[in-house]
Amino acid sequence: MELYTPREIVEELDKYIIGQAEAKKSVAVALRNRYRRSRLDDATREEVTPKNIIMKGPTGVGKTEIARRLAKLVKAPWVKVDATKFTEVGYVESMVRDLVEAAIRLVKEERYEELRPRATQAAVSALVKVILPIRKELAPDVPEAQLIEAISEELIEGKLDEIQVEIEVAEAQKPLQMTQNGQGAEINLGDLFQQLGKKPKKKRKLYVKDAMRMLVMQESDKLIDDDSVNAEALRRAEQEGIIFIDEIDKIAGAGVGSSRGGPDVSREGVQRDILPIVEGCTVSTKYGSIRTDFILFIAAGAFHISEVKDLIPELQGRFPVVVTLDSLTKEDFVRILTEPSNALLKMYSALLKVDGVSLKFTREAIDRIAELAFYENTNSENIGARRLHSILEELLSEISFEAHGEETEVVIDVAYVDEHLRRELTDIDLKRYII
Repeated sequence: MELYTPREIVEELDKYIIGQAEAKKSVAVALRNRYRRSRLDDATREEVTPKNIIMKGPTGVGKTEIARRLAKLVKAPWVKVDATKFTEVGYVESMVRDLVEAAIRLVKEERYEELRPRATQAAVSALVKVILPIRKELAPDVPEAQLIEAISEELIEGKLDEIQVEIEVAEAQKPLQMTQNGQGAEINLGDLFQQLGKKPKKKRKLYVKDAMRMLVMQESDKLIDDDSVNAEALRRAEQEGIIFIDEIDKIAGAGVGSSRGGPDVSREGVQRDILPIVEGCTVSTKYGSIRTDFILFIAAGAFHISEVKDLIPELQGRFPVVVTLDSLTKEDFVRILTEPSNALLKMYSALLKVDGVSLKFTREAIDRIAELAFYENTNSENIGARRLHSILEELLSEISFEAHGEETEVVIDVAYVDEHLRRELTDIDLKRYII
């Protein structure tokens, strides 16, 4: 986190998300405040808690993507949960446990990367033992040391990837699911066997490349200190974790003039269940206990029917920062199609390039696609940037179906767009004349 100032965080987010400057600034400041807090003395640090954020705006304008890219930028554990899920499950603490699981995966990936050279060497040695007898039969006069060196080099260079070998690997055990008082729990037989000193194994016939991958993972597991991983993951989840609560407007009341009976009672109950998690409490997980006081909560919702003020006052108080995300304009759609690192036109072009199709979009065609997306969102359901996906799928469906590997170039111009999206354009023309 110390590598990025708020301005630099916004610049990184700009590479993937168009517009929404206010929301980007708010999350950038919230993230930078974490670094600032980490530099305080222990007594002061304990008193500083995150300023949680509510992002309100229509679907498809970048709310989830802002939170996801923010967490990815600083390698912070994060989870996305749907607030409406808790009306069915009724077990709010599960989002904190999910966050810990995400932190465990994150830390393990880092440790695997650190241990990869040692684990690879151990895997090579194991495969050499399997391949050596075969090579001895083929070249009995060659010294064993020379054979070992040659096999090792070939394994590292990938020259033996397509030959099959039989190796003994640890058998993956499926966890048993148990339920008690409506709460789920897992018992992993592999963990139990490992604690008893017994590791179930079986022989498998695999290609060398698959055997190498499996053995590297197996050797990494042996080298990793699980207690150290768990402790670091709990620390990260507690101090750096981000929980994104989507659809929070669905558990808000339906406005001042609405009846407070019926479903609203359930919605308020869900809010009161979420409240202690956001306020700060201790949650037990299978890796240990975690405090939620310093987790950053980002909530999001369209708030078409309800308002932020329809949340219970206690919950509103725990989300002091409220930012509004704007609906997308035609100009925004043009930028989304062309500017970001993962721009839609770049992605579709890369996909079809695999089958030899080179796509070229004229500027006028891009403008027409953006205009169509804007009108569709304005005159029907506003689904934000997701509208572009449905339009491009229909526009390119014939090309995607016919692509078969032959090198071809297809120019998408206005005429092509008008021909293949004739139905949508006709609907737009009709709506212009409806009063």
